[in-house]
Amino acid sequence: MAGSKKKILFLVPYPYGKAPSQRLKFEQYYSFFRESGFQVITSSFVSDRFWKILYKKGFLAQKIFYTAIGYCRRFFDLFRVRRYDIVYVHLWATPLGPPVYEWLICLVGKKLIYDIDDLVYLPASKSKANKLAGSFKGKNKPIYLMKHADHVITCTPYLDNFVCQYNQHTTDISSTINTDIYRPRQDYIIKNRPVILGWSGSHSTSKYLHLLDPVFRRLKSEGVSFRLLVMGDPDFTIEGIDVEALPWKESYETEVISRFDIGLYPLPDEQWVYGKSGLKALQYMAAGVPTVASAIGANFRIIENGKNGFLASNEEEWASLLYKLIGDESLRRTIGLAGAGLVEEKFSVKSNKDIYLSILKSVLKEN
Repeated sequence: MAGSKKKILFLVPYPYGKAPSQRLKFEQYYSFFRESGFQVITSSFVSDRFWKILYKKGFLAQKIFYTAIGYCRRFFDLFRVRRYDIVYVHLWATPLGPPVYEWLICLVGKKLIYDIDDLVYLPASKSKANKLAGSFKGKNKPIYLMKHADHVITCTPYLDNFVCQYNQHTTDISSTINTDIYRPRQDYIIKNRPVILGWSGSHSTSKYLHLLDPVFRRLKSEGVSFRLLVMGDPDFTIEGIDVEALPWKESYETEVISRFDIGLYPLPDEQWVYGKSGLKALQYMAAGVPTVASAIGANFRIIENGKNGFLASNEEEWASLLYKLIGDESLRRTIGLAGAGLVEEKFSVKSNKDIYLSILKSVLKEN
């Protein structure tokens, strides 16, 4: 960019590289923003120490203390907001109460971009995916930011349509994959070992995998040799099923996913799901793993059924598709490589970086 560097202040909930909604969306583009002439500064509400206990039971005193520290950090952020050409807010700037802080940012800041991932505006009672996160938010903050942002970045068509009620300046950008890191597998042979059915997620979403308990028991009862490999919930078990459960670690995330012979992405039919961008499916597919996902929400725009993945609507379809993939090496290869090709073309960092840059430039041009 010509002239002096434009400065962006990212006000985000979580530390860098920790939360999927940040690291697999805009955080992947920081280096590209810098190469394009922007100065990038981030300020997270949750510190690294807070992150370590945030989703654990107990630690109430520590959580209250770290929340107070987060508010202190945001107080001092207010005094530098005006120095930035763009303030980029993800989800919320502060978690509790009415949108007072958000009003101050809009009052003081020059330009505001709001990035919303998932249906975080739903009341906590309707958001079943993470009760802690639900109780940790002020539900009116996302709506206020949607209304007053110069541009809103969403992550699914459903969410984009919702935001358009309040703001016509929106862009739907899915979670994206760095295909320099995720590379499609070359070996689809299963020989002298159980087939690996894989799932990646978190403690809060692993309950969705239990939707397939009857399918797993059916496979076992009919003599299919398989192991369920779970990453993100090390305590996950299903009685009578061979489960290997690992904590999530960035250091081996891609390595573990590449071990999957078939990737699983089950979801319930509830409103919260329509804000999901299909990230798990994209990760599996980028690694060349043939994927079976619930026929719901954004999965329809990611998976063309039978060509680059499979969509299942009920227990019978899940079982039938898994049988088909387990027994056909050629099909696993065809579907896996087609999925990797789709991610490279439409859902990679390379294919979306110019979209982000065009939003930054368009916001700066507005008077």
